[in-house]
Amino acid sequence: MLVLSRRERERVRLGESIVVTVVRVSGDKVRLGIEAPADVLVLRDELDPQAPVEVEVEVAPSATLGSTPDRKPGNAVEAAATQSAATQSAAPLVSIAK
Repeated sequence: MLVLSRRERERVRLGESIVVTVVRVSGDKVRLGIEAPADVLVLRDELDPQAPVEVEVEVAPSATLGSTPDRKPGNAVEAAATQSAATQSAAPLVSIAK
């Protein structure tokens, strides 16, 4: 194990894409900032890592939420949902971590 001493605002670089910054030291607590790519799991040691669950979401191209052919969407959320449903062509896979 490599042990380093760092002061506030000093950094440690891990490889080419991960940077750990000492944000604040207060008493016996140290606040760290971690910059890492989205595909790198950053997890406190006391937490158990869980594999992400894949959920298949299907949207029918002709389906719209809350609107009928003779009625226009009533608000921005409904309009966005209608536009999203109309332009959706394939069922995407979404990863959700429990």
